[in-house]
Amino acid sequence: MRGLMMEYQLTLPTILRRAETLFGNKEIVSCLPDRSIHRYTYQDFSKRAKKLAVALRQLGIGHGDRVATFCWNHYQHLEVYFAVPCTGAVVHPLNIRFSPDDLSYIVNHAEDKILIVDQVLLPLFEKFRFSVHVSKVIVIRQTADPLPEDYLNYEDVVTGGDDSLFEPFEEDEYAAAFMCYTSGTTGKPKGILYTHRSIMLHAMSSLFSCCGVEITEQDAVLPVVPMFHASAWGFPFSCTFVGARQVFPGPYLDAESLLRLLDNEKVTVTGGVPTVMLNILHKLDSDPNKYKLFLRLVIIGGSAMPRFLIKSFEDRYGIKVLNTWGMTEMSPMGSTSPLTSKLRNSSREKQYEYSIKQGMPVPLVEIRARNEFGLIPWDGIAMGELEVRGPFVASSYYHDEESHKKFTSDGWLKTGDIVTISEDGYIELKDRNKDLIKSGGEWISSLALENSLMDHPYVLEAAVIAIPDEKWIERPFAFVVLKEGRSVSAEELKEFLVGKFAKFWIPEGFAMVESIPKTSVGKFLKSALREKYEKDHAK
Repeated sequence: MRGLMMEYQLTLPTILRRAETLFGNKEIVSCLPDRSIHRYTYQDFSKRAKKLAVALRQLGIGHGDRVATFCWNHYQHLEVYFAVPCTGAVVHPLNIRFSPDDLSYIVNHAEDKILIVDQVLLPLFEKFRFSVHVSKVIVIRQTADPLPEDYLNYEDVVTGGDDSLFEPFEEDEYAAAFMCYTSGTTGKPKGILYTHRSIMLHAMSSLFSCCGVEITEQDAVLPVVPMFHASAWGFPFSCTFVGARQVFPGPYLDAESLLRLLDNEKVTVTGGVPTVMLNILHKLDSDPNKYKLFLRLVIIGGSAMPRFLIKSFEDRYGIKVLNTWGMTEMSPMGSTSPLTSKLRNSSREKQYEYSIKQGMPVPLVEIRARNEFGLIPWDGIAMGELEVRGPFVASSYYHDEESHKKFTSDGWLKTGDIVTISEDGYIELKDRNKDLIKSGGEWISSLALENSLMDHPYVLEAAVIAIPDEKWIERPFAFVVLKEGRSVSAEELKEFLVGKFAKFWIPEGFAMVESIPKTSVGKFLKSALREKYEKDHAK
């Protein structure tokens, strides 16, 4: 039929070409393991990515083959992010915080053919090296230590590729380009395949101004979120798309190292989980004049964000904080909480109230929620399990017979998150399905209690779990980490919560602990807290 648009495949070579031709002189910065700073341009990056793509072909990587990475955030990892899918294969970052058993399972389940590993991570890799079946191991050399004889040197591999022979994969936008495994706290990790099309649409959607992210060519972006977790929230793709200056922290994720890099490299946008940003805030507060920050935006996701974190960054340092929500299954961004025109005319307290919500779905993501009575109304009161669908939402798990349990018969992903949805489409996460507390037939949100407890000036972190109760079936119990040098009693914490919640919401008890166990991506590991409670209260 005449008059229609041309057929154009949404594949990753489009981003690579755009970066090379439009932003060739823009800089990519990496902090290396010896703390030296590596700098080169998008033009350098593009040339090396093409050489690597050709070299991987020569090593036997074909369309659809998986290439695993076991790396921190740095420029070589970015090269692999593009080289592998741009040659028609699938890049598969491995979460270095997983157990050796889980890593072994994931590599074999994904059928990874080649593994690329940081030299500084070889001791971790060796713990599962002989239980995986990869044809070759390529090491990104970072120290003067010699490499094992049977390992290839990454730089030698890149040098051996001829970029004039590079043939970009542009045949099928629905072909797999990226693979990621969930970090679930129960059962084996599950694999999700992102397609070229889904990555491209996710990158474009997350850059829309209505999302509140608004990364542009003028920004310098430091993703604290690791590239081995949910594609670093898509930062490597979206930043390369618009030509933003990228700054990678390498293995140094402590607050002082991050602040030094944020300062020295004039970073304008960063993103990470609340625990990391809390550490940065506390370090700033301890010496406010030590660092000169150029930050305009902190993007936070991965777990619920306390109100005081937003308020502290904005009121004390003039830095905007954007709360986000998503899942590995969603590539991963699902919603953000920008202030709408209506909210901009409301009080600051009202704005803070909305800022800690999970917000509105990003463009191309549709939402609904369901409870035992059916789909819930959008009234901000009724609670139900959130369901989502869209072009960058997974439709199944890789080689998993239980996939159907996570998806509805009409094609929506069941997230496992219990939410309310306001009439204007704002999602508010009440709890994970498995963490919601039902006491005497009434629901209690552990997240709401945690956020309120972390508003206390002496509390650093708080996690709330359900404990068994003979009369009420379940009651809430709080584990609390206090700020250094501070002390507070359980009765004082109870009094702090009075008036904020119904009486039956107030936790049955409190335990002051030195730290709260966390998952590989910084979320509270509540299964470990339940085990601790059972052990401490065993009769």
